[in-house]
Amino acid sequence: MLIAKAVTLLGLVVLSGIVSCASVATPLQPVAQVDLSRYLGRWYVIAMIPTRVERAAYNAVETYSRNPDGTICTWYRFRTGSENSPVKLIRSTAAVVPGTGNAAWSVHMYWLLRLQYLVGWLKPDYSQVLVVRDKRDHLWYMAREPQVSEVDLDAMRMRARSMGYDVSRIVYVPQRWPERGAGSNTFPEQCP
Repeated sequence: MLIAKAVTLLGLVVLSGIVSCASVATPLQPVAQVDLSRYLGRWYVIAMIPTRVERAAYNAVETYSRNPDGTICTWYRFRTGSENSPVKLIRSTAAVVPGTGNAAWSVHMYWLLRLQYLVGWLKPDYSQVLVVRDKRDHLWYMAREPQVSEVDLDAMRMRARSMGYDVSRIVYVPQRWPERGAGSNTFPEQCP
């Protein structure tokens, strides 16, 4: 009886290992080249598979600028729960991964946390971008303007699906501009 339980347990461990190996996603291929001088600046978050912090985000905006040391300063600005909630700001720093044509970044948050940032798709005129991760756990569809067409939204969903994302997890970020009230002009452009 003890041997049968041990064999069953061993079988479950092996099966679990096989299933977890099978579920490891194939790495995503970022775009070939990103011209950082064109890419930097303000991006409105149109849709995303959010992190815990971003759930129920309104008027989410990501702003990138170049630090003197060559790293990229990122300010993520949003309101939680409604367009009238206080503005929240999250600052992070990104380093371009060498040899990726500026399309892969390592984002550093809260001193210890490092996150993958891949430019999975970029419109040739730099007006829209799809930022993805190999884990397919989060994505961000951003544009230079706070609204995009339904055709663009459909195309984004098709791209995300082709990259292996569960598109049913994508949420749309309410973008209502111009903002009114406290924090309306809170758009940091440079890191301290």
